[in-house]
Amino acid sequence: MTLIRPFAGLRPASGRTGEVIAPPYDVLSSDEARARAAGKPWSFLHISKPEIDLPRGTDPYSPPVYARAAENLRRMLQDGILARDPARCYYVYRLVMEKHTQTGLVAAASVAEYEANRIRKHEHTQADKEDDRVRQIEALNAQTGPVMVAYPGGREIDDILARCAAGAPDTDATADDGVRHSLWVVRDASVQAQLTRAFDALSALYIADGHHRSAAASRVAGTRRAANPRHTGEEDYNYFLTVSFPHHQMQILDYNRVVSGLNGMDAGAFLARVREKFAVVASAAPVKPARPAEFGLYLAGRWYRLAIRPELIPSGDPVARLDARLLSDHLLGPILGITDLRRDKRIDYVGGIRGLAELEKRVNSGEMTAAFALHPTRMEDMMAVADAGGVMPTKSTWFEPKLADGLVSHVLD
Repeated sequence: MTLIRPFAGLRPASGRTGEVIAPPYDVLSSDEARARAAGKPWSFLHISKPEIDLPRGTDPYSPPVYARAAENLRRMLQDGILARDPARCYYVYRLVMEKHTQTGLVAAASVAEYEANRIRKHEHTQADKEDDRVRQIEALNAQTGPVMVAYPGGREIDDILARCAAGAPDTDATADDGVRHSLWVVRDASVQAQLTRAFDALSALYIADGHHRSAAASRVAGTRRAANPRHTGEEDYNYFLTVSFPHHQMQILDYNRVVSGLNGMDAGAFLARVREKFAVVASAAPVKPARPAEFGLYLAGRWYRLAIRPELIPSGDPVARLDARLLSDHLLGPILGITDLRRDKRIDYVGGIRGLAELEKRVNSGEMTAAFALHPTRMEDMMAVADAGGVMPTKSTWFEPKLADGLVSHVLD
C-alpha cells in the first residue's frame, strides 16, 4: 500500500468551477452559508452545508440534513454540473492570495498510514464533529472536504509539481474572497509514478487542517473493512482526500486572543502583575509581534509590547515553548485565572486575517477588556509537536488561504 495514490476525482464540469467552489464547511455558520449561497443554485454549500436548504433552526446534525446533501449531490450530477474523471489522476492545485502562492498535490492518502502515525496529527478531535463528518461521508459515499497536509519541503516533489503546472490550468477560478484556485490534471502514468515514489520516500506527512475529516475517514474505513469479507486494502475507502503542500510554502497567520475582565484588577494592577514575567514597553503604534516570545497587548486604549523573560522559555518541550502556551502558562492562567481555553466564556479568539484593528474594535466597544496579539506559529514548530506526539494549544494555527470545497471530491466505490 502506497502513502498516496491517484483517484478518479469528482469535479465541476468545464466552465462551472466558479459557480461551484465554496469555502470549507467549517469556517461558516449556517446563516453565513445561507447568505453566501443565495442566488447560487450550484454552490457546493448546498452539499457541504445542506441545512441552508431546510427551514431556519433545523438541527444541522439531524438526518434530514444528510439526506438533503445526498439529494443535492445527485441533482448536480444529473444536471451535469459535476462530472467524474474516467481514470485515476493526480491534481496539482495552486492557491494565490494577494502576493502569496502555494502549489500542492491533490491525492488520496492511505488511512493505514494515518492510523500508523506516518500521517501525523497535532490536535484532539471532538466526538460530535467526527460523527458529523462520518454521517456526511456515508450519506454521499464520498469525501468532499479535503484535508490540508504539509510535506517536508524537498526539491524533487516541488520540481515535479512546477513542471506539471507550467502550462495553462485545466481549471481556473477566483472565489468571491479574491483567492485564485487553479488545477492541473496529471494523467500521465509515468509522472503519476514519479509522484507516488517521491511521496513514499518521505518519512511523514503532517495534517495542517482537517483533523475531524481524517478521523472520520478512518472510522468509515474501519466500518467498511469489517463489513467486507472480500476486503483487499485497495478499496477507495482505504484512502482519504488530501491536498499536500511543501511546508515552506504554507502560511500560518497569527491567532489572537481577547479577554473579558481582568480577574478583579484594574489596569494598573494587572500591568504590575504582567511585569513580573514580561518586559512591558508602551507603544504609540499597534504591536504586531516581530518574533516568537513577543506579544502585543491592547488595554485601555493603549498598546504595549510584551516580551517574556528568556529564562521562562523551556528548551526541550516543543509544546511548552510555543507562544500560545507561554501566554497561557504565564499570564492567562496565573494572572487572569483563565485555564480552560475551550470553555471559559471570558476568552475568545480572533484570526489574524482580521488584522489588529479587529482587536482594537472588540476592546473599544466594551465587549472585551484586553487583547493579545501573537506571533504566527511556525510550520517547523507545528511539525515538531506532531513528531513528538504532542497536541498544539487551543487555537494556535490559522492557515490561509483556505482550500475550496467542491473543486475535487473523492468517491468511495
